[in-house]
Amino acid sequence: MKISKNALTVLEKRYFIKDEDGKPIEDLEGMFHRVAGAIAKADKSFNRKADVSKTEQRFYEMMTNLDFLPNSPTLMNAGRPLGQLSACFVLPVEDSMDAIFEAVKQAALIHKSGGGTGFSFSRLRPKGSTVRTTGGVASGPVSFMRVFNMATEAVKQGGTRRGANMGILRIDHPDILDFIDCKQNNEDITNFNISVGITEEFMMAAEEDRDYELIDPKSKKAVGKLSARKVFEKIVDSAWHNGEPGIIFLDRLNRDNVVPGQGEIESTNPCGEQPLLPYESCNLGSINLCNMLSETDGGVVELDYDKLGATVRDAVHFLDNVIEVNKYPLEQIEFTTKQTRKIGLGVMGWADLLLRMGLSYASDEAVELAGKVMRFITDTGREESVRLGKERGSFPLFEESIYAGKYEALRNGTVTTIAPTGTLSIIAGCSSGVEPVFAYVYIRNVMDKTEMVEVNPVLKGVLQKRGLYSDELMKKIAGAGSLAHIEEIPEDIRKVFVCSHDISPTYHVKMQAAFQNHVDNAVSKTVNFTHEASHEDVAEVYRLAFKLGCKGVTIYRDGSRENQVLNIGSVNAKPAAAPNTIFPRPRPEVTCGITERMKIGCGNLYVTVNYDENGICEVFTSTGKAGGCPSQSEATARLVSIALRSGVSIDKILEQLRGIRCPSTIRRDGMSCTSCPDAIARVVKKVNDMIGAGQTPGGSVITPEKAQKAVDIPPAALKTAKFCPECGQPLEHEGGCVSCRSCGYSKCN
Repeated sequence: MKISKNALTVLEKRYFIKDEDGKPIEDLEGMFHRVAGAIAKADKSFNRKADVSKTEQRFYEMMTNLDFLPNSPTLMNAGRPLGQLSACFVLPVEDSMDAIFEAVKQAALIHKSGGGTGFSFSRLRPKGSTVRTTGGVASGPVSFMRVFNMATEAVKQGGTRRGANMGILRIDHPDILDFIDCKQNNEDITNFNISVGITEEFMMAAEEDRDYELIDPKSKKAVGKLSARKVFEKIVDSAWHNGEPGIIFLDRLNRDNVVPGQGEIESTNPCGEQPLLPYESCNLGSINLCNMLSETDGGVVELDYDKLGATVRDAVHFLDNVIEVNKYPLEQIEFTTKQTRKIGLGVMGWADLLLRMGLSYASDEAVELAGKVMRFITDTGREESVRLGKERGSFPLFEESIYAGKYEALRNGTVTTIAPTGTLSIIAGCSSGVEPVFAYVYIRNVMDKTEMVEVNPVLKGVLQKRGLYSDELMKKIAGAGSLAHIEEIPEDIRKVFVCSHDISPTYHVKMQAAFQNHVDNAVSKTVNFTHEASHEDVAEVYRLAFKLGCKGVTIYRDGSRENQVLNIGSVNAKPAAAPNTIFPRPRPEVTCGITERMKIGCGNLYVTVNYDENGICEVFTSTGKAGGCPSQSEATARLVSIALRSGVSIDKILEQLRGIRCPSTIRRDGMSCTSCPDAIARVVKKVNDMIGAGQTPGGSVITPEKAQKAVDIPPAALKTAKFCPECGQPLEHEGGCVSCRSCGYSKCN
């Protein structure tokens, strides 16, 4: 089985069954056998004579060959007591206190089981409305979003899989302006992605510069008007600042509502690709397109449609079985899900496929191929669903669905979805979803202070074939973030090997639309902008997404979520400082520093101290395998960092930290410190003394300016990045989520 060391590390950390001490007690083959066996058993529910062993072997081969992988809850929970296998849920939020807190409870149960939840808060009365039963005043949707956010935080802190939410508010809700601004502070409502539910009428009103009506959700009557264009510009401005809110085109979700008689679709799952009715769930899976390629005798790489078709049919069979063996967190979710039996088969490795075929992501040929491939997958998947419908029976609401009369039978209300595949693509060793490659070269810093260069395998093969590959060149690419300005690489290679920020936003949207045109549900994708992008650039992407038929769009401008200023009142107004308030200086874009291993009572503590031309500016800590108390040491490091950048004297900081004693450390001989805080203080003092003497462990002080020149990084590439809270590597923004390809961390799961 071809699997990288990094993928195996992610699996051991997040997927394998562990014993009471947290040590894995299954391996990769064991995990896939566990999953394949549990899912194959569903065949017996429809045919007592079914050859379950044959089905299990096919499912096992499909996963071990990395041709197809189901969503994370299935890999984690299939064949285990929890048995909750779905990733996506939508819950209703009705306008009563009982209903609101019932939804909070239900969401907590779903998060505890490993799922993510979507909500529309559009049914809640606006802030300031009279509550007749109490004579009080309603606090509005945004206030209750914070309640849901706190509940999610509590479940997450319990040590379970991270919960994530989608919060949606209709554009015509009276509180829409408050909603648009509710995440201007990056520290607020952190467990939610938010999207504005936009109507076709609103987009036309914005285009024509007309007012549109605000509708009271309880009375259904107009209660005011706003300028559509100004509200559109406000959405654009907020997204430009920090990527939120996204936008969802509600009318398009309901145009493809499989059973419109059951009600309107109001929300999606956390990453926006799976529209669902209240109490519906959906299980997802992705085909690795890299493994669907073949090479002719003449060396031409092309798509093997026979293999792709066979994989699609087996994947639909697999996902339909998941619906049967799944242990749902609520009876109402099980009933509603089985009424439509929606599945979401998608793809990953799209960018790598284009590289192998010699096509630039930013080309019309690639966009045309995207439509062709996705049309084939959806058509083939629906053919398999028809076959299963004849064999097992159509989904119960088939006769009420938009497909009645079009097909003789149909097992699944929807078949295809394009989901983000951050962690799955690490396991499969391919690019994520339908996103372009974020970076072709990663430099990983391992604990013994050595650097490990990881290179995109397709790029590595091409450079080796031409005799261009070297570690020095790879480090230069890693520093630059792109091949675009690396003169040693021929232009024909640079033209094909484009990364996220080399691609114009227009082609990001064209690619999303090409897939969307042939997907039952929706497409999860992020349109990446450079830091220098303008507000009008963002507005143009929103207009283009609407024009080309997308069901929603999420954007991210590079560096926009770091050191974000809290805006209160007008968009460009800076907050007034309270008396004696000190704002820390921003984190510098480039720093230098050292990492030192300190022995503590519960293992090793790695302390990293970074500095710029103004002195020490930040401290990071990481614990070794033996454990320790990472949350406390991280908290100490964060407080030290903000104190340093706020101008607090280093001597005063050291005075507070030095000598703090920890029982686990002082009871053991040979320790280099008395506690984690003491360890931090010792390394901070050492670096401060070396800076004062003009020295580092390697000789003279390397300033950030010297570091930049040393690797010849273009200034435009030095925009602030957001780093993984678990391993410190750069995070990637994809499909409305944030993930780390180094350790598998994800904001959304």
